[in-house]
Amino acid sequence: MSKKVIVPKTLSQAGKDYLTDRGIELIEVDGHSTSSLLAHGRDADGMIIFLNHIGEAVLSQLPKLKIIARHGVGYDNVDLAASAKHGVWVTNTPNANAATVAETTLAEIFDLSKNLTKISMEMREGNSTYSQSHLGFDLAGKTLGIIGYGHIGQQVAKKASALDMEILIYNRSQKQSPYGKFVDLTTLLKTADVVTLHLAANPQTRHIIGDEQLAMMKPSSVLVNLSRGSLVDTDALIAALTSHRLAGVALDVFEEEPLPMTSKLFQFDNVLLTPHIGSSTVESFSRMAVDAASEVVRVLDGENPKWPVNQPRD
Repeated sequence: MSKKVIVPKTLSQAGKDYLTDRGIELIEVDGHSTSSLLAHGRDADGMIIFLNHIGEAVLSQLPKLKIIARHGVGYDNVDLAASAKHGVWVTNTPNANAATVAETTLAEIFDLSKNLTKISMEMREGNSTYSQSHLGFDLAGKTLGIIGYGHIGQQVAKKASALDMEILIYNRSQKQSPYGKFVDLTTLLKTADVVTLHLAANPQTRHIIGDEQLAMMKPSSVLVNLSRGSLVDTDALIAALTSHRLAGVALDVFEEEPLPMTSKLFQFDNVLLTPHIGSSTVESFSRMAVDAASEVVRVLDGENPKWPVNQPRD
């Protein structure tokens, strides 16, 4: 009998082909709701997920499940302890999207520094003089502060090194890097003109940017977050924007996703909002799909995964 694996209908075809070429039957589901997983996949041996929240309530209803392969880097939407208790591996794809997210980070930094989106929107409304009273700023000669120096943070530093910016890095442990210098968090926040976040979401990093940290930043500085929404205290950020303590913000991730249309963040002209698109390219989605699928195949073949983030109990 063939193995069955739950996959999103929108999973890249390369990932689907990787599984079916190895005799695995696909259970394709819509969206990110757990109800669709349970409605169609109670006898699944594995699953590939985007942003579905998987905890005890789901795991207890999937008795054959051996692996949850996360399509992406972050895995804060999966209960690792509950997965381990049920003997389920949880994996991610740490190498598939770092360069892409770094590119998107730079794109959003460029957008903020030149007011591109807002100027374009005003032009469409017939206001071609908006740009004259809303000048951008050069990146050359400015300081870029990178908080978190994993795969993505390192790629941001590498790519940003061509922009004639001074690069400061904060990380819990210092690593060898040909780009920039390591400093403490306070120094980075007080010095940087552009602060970009690239940390995993966990209890230690929750609200690492709050009232105190935002108050340290220069009023001319901008904040960029393409990592996880929980890193930034949204209420504190809104307060800082309301009192004009920041020049601009770019957010691709939020404490609540999708961002409710009632959010006050929509009220600010100097806030660039994107719906979690950091890795949304054809190439990146293909790499993530294949890497996630390869983890599923390894585990269902009785091997250990290559990129585990938990350790199942026997």
